[in-house]
Amino acid sequence: MTQSLYAQAELRHPDDVMRLSRMGAMFPSRLSFLRSLTRQLIADESQVSRMHWDMNSDGFGTAVYTLTLGGHSYSLFAISQALDADMRTDRVIAEAWDAAFVLYDGVPDASEIARLSQSAPLQEAGRFTCKDLCLSRANKSVRLFDQIVTALRNSTDLPMGMIQDIGYLMRTTAVYGNGKFGIADRREIEARPGLQGPFMAEMLTVWLIRTFTHDLVEHVGGGALPESVKRQLGIGNSTGLGMAPFLVSHPLLLHSWMVCRETALARVRVAVIEADAAAQLITLSRRAAQHLLEWNIPDPRHQARIVTLRAEWAALTHGLSVESLMAQGALDAVIARSEADSRDLQELTVSWMLEPFGDLVDGLTECMANPNKPVLDAAMSCAELSDILAAHCGYATRVDFTIPHASDQFWYVSEAKLEPRIGKRHSEPGADRESPLDITRQIHGLAQELPGHSGPIWQFLSQFPQHRLAVQRVQALARNPYSEIRDNLVDGDMAPIDMLRCKLSFFGASKFDPKSQLWTRITLAQGAPLASDLAAGTARDDWWLPVSAP
Repeated sequence: MTQSLYAQAELRHPDDVMRLSRMGAMFPSRLSFLRSLTRQLIADESQVSRMHWDMNSDGFGTAVYTLTLGGHSYSLFAISQALDADMRTDRVIAEAWDAAFVLYDGVPDASEIARLSQSAPLQEAGRFTCKDLCLSRANKSVRLFDQIVTALRNSTDLPMGMIQDIGYLMRTTAVYGNGKFGIADRREIEARPGLQGPFMAEMLTVWLIRTFTHDLVEHVGGGALPESVKRQLGIGNSTGLGMAPFLVSHPLLLHSWMVCRETALARVRVAVIEADAAAQLITLSRRAAQHLLEWNIPDPRHQARIVTLRAEWAALTHGLSVESLMAQGALDAVIARSEADSRDLQELTVSWMLEPFGDLVDGLTECMANPNKPVLDAAMSCAELSDILAAHCGYATRVDFTIPHASDQFWYVSEAKLEPRIGKRHSEPGADRESPLDITRQIHGLAQELPGHSGPIWQFLSQFPQHRLAVQRVQALARNPYSEIRDNLVDGDMAPIDMLRCKLSFFGASKFDPKSQLWTRITLAQGAPLASDLAAGTARDDWWLPVSAP
């Protein structure tokens, strides 16, 4: 990133920010990718057209939605089909789904619709081309879908309590991009206006899928949903371990995401706030309180965190007024007060504080794409590398790996599904096929071996080639201090759910619903503008932490 033209406070230290306990407390913000996408759609005055609709009365058939973004046309192909209840599962091993989707580059003609109709339901087993940008599948929330259909058919009241509790008509079990299973590589679209940011094509896919689910339930029910209710119906998602290694295998991208967020916070801490922005913070504080009340999940440990957060939020925001927030240093003082309580409260406060300051922070999203990878500097001296280890890697060198618990877990890839898994090193087979996600352990090993060596690092690596990856990662830390998760990812107590929440918060996910320490359900695009809002010119980027319709 180039030097900022804006005044800003000091950034929070990576030793504090890049801890799993904080990453696992993050909330969506105006820097999240779905928010960036909707701002792009609004600025571009994009319009959605339903180019094709061939659905029977039960809602089985095909549809195509097309819009223009950045001067390019994109289409969502959707196919809905009958599915036996015993085949409906969120697990990645599923082979059939209620619906399948492809984001298509351009507008598919009849022959392409026929091809997609054959391949999309097969997902991984299908055959795709460079015209196919994203691939996804979803299952219905059958209870809610059927209840809404019944209400529409009978002209009775909608199940608003269930709509509030569930929040989506379908949930995706994957949204694939970037060359997966033969679809287009990201390089085909990464320079296109509107899609330059991280995961923009995937976010566009999700937003269009949401539009399809609204149309589908109205088609089957034979009636129209109020737009306020449709805004409340987002897209669900089930996410497991498959997502977690991404943050480790893309360290420079992770740095870009985190440093942009920290820079946004640093700018806001010293910002001069006007009356309208202060009033917006007051309004949003009440919305956040309502969102927390409406966020209830079965897991007792995570529900207890929500209950605690409700009380902490009420205490933090009690007595705030437009006048008090406009006082010099007031924003920094509120942020500082949050630091006395849970990291959940601290990270909610960060997201809240960014909301009124689009002019200060939205431009940072242009810095969040980073295709680079760590590159070995073979000429660096062992002494310089030792200095970097001392400055940035205390979190790794302090771990005692002679204790079995410190390396109790190992990451590997399932041969059957080519998906990440976690095993128990001391009681399960497979550690000999471990994936290199034990970065902390590798850095620790490098720090143990390096003392006493001098000269360029290539000489050291010629004797100890096993440390090459660790050297690359340590060298990258000198200029990219937020590139590493500063925790031990093979510790017996490591919880992958924290990594999932961090990444999903950048997507724009809310209402995290962990089903274990290994996977979670979330809601995406809840409260986001509708296609009809774009058509009417009334779409607004004001859907942080959405709440139920009045």
